[in-house]
Amino acid sequence: MPILSRPALVEHLVRTRIAGDVATPRDNNLSHYRKLANGDRHYWLGLELGDRWTDEQDVLAVMAERCGVIDDPAHRAGQDTIDPELTVDGLERMAARLRKAAAGKERVLFATGHPGALIDVHSRVAAGLRAQGCDIVKIPGGLVADEGYVVQFADVAVFERGASLWHTHSPEPMNAILDALGEDGRPDLVIADHGWAGRAGQRGIDSVGYADCNDPALFIGEAEGTMQVTIPLDDHVLDPRFYEPMTAYTLHAAGLL
Repeated sequence: MPILSRPALVEHLVRTRIAGDVATPRDNNLSHYRKLANGDRHYWLGLELGDRWTDEQDVLAVMAERCGVIDDPAHRAGQDTIDPELTVDGLERMAARLRKAAAGKERVLFATGHPGALIDVHSRVAAGLRAQGCDIVKIPGGLVADEGYVVQFADVAVFERGASLWHTHSPEPMNAILDALGEDGRPDLVIADHGWAGRAGQRGIDSVGYADCNDPALFIGEAEGTMQVTIPLDDHVLDPRFYEPMTAYTLHAAGLL
């Protein structure tokens, strides 16, 4: 695949609605910001936010700055946005962390709560790091969480229940992995999303996460320094192949191609 220039990648992100005018509606975003501020831990994505974010307007301000949603609190319904320039900024910060991982031949764990969309994104990055000598974590067998199993496909940890891979925001699958690995098997870096990424960061591991505009916790985590990098994007667009130019851009920027 040819590597897109930054302007061409921005155009691709907008055309495919990975960024720009995204599918997630404004009222859904605001509802999630309010629930996070009200202390609903489902929306904390494995982070411990205490009483630092009890005003939903403060959450909106972070999301406008770091994700590019519309910053007008009076805008309550209709379209919302992700700034594609912020998406590429996040990818470039991620690439810098990947270069560090490759140089140090670090131990890296990949996981996703969006297997239908992001498993190939994570798998391609894992392959790039392995080619540079990184140790891609193989999770122990038999792990259970949330009445299901934590398993691994194509180097990516996922949640399985009822013979299906599940979309999950829960931090418990990441807890199961890290508890089973112990201190001796602890990764140097986690690349993930949702509660997988948040809980890794909360447990003191360098964590890079993808996050949608209705998942404010990881952006707050980066603002507070718990997350290393949070990349804003629509985390489940129409065709998973739409993410391929984005992934290639990141790998190229990291020197992993």
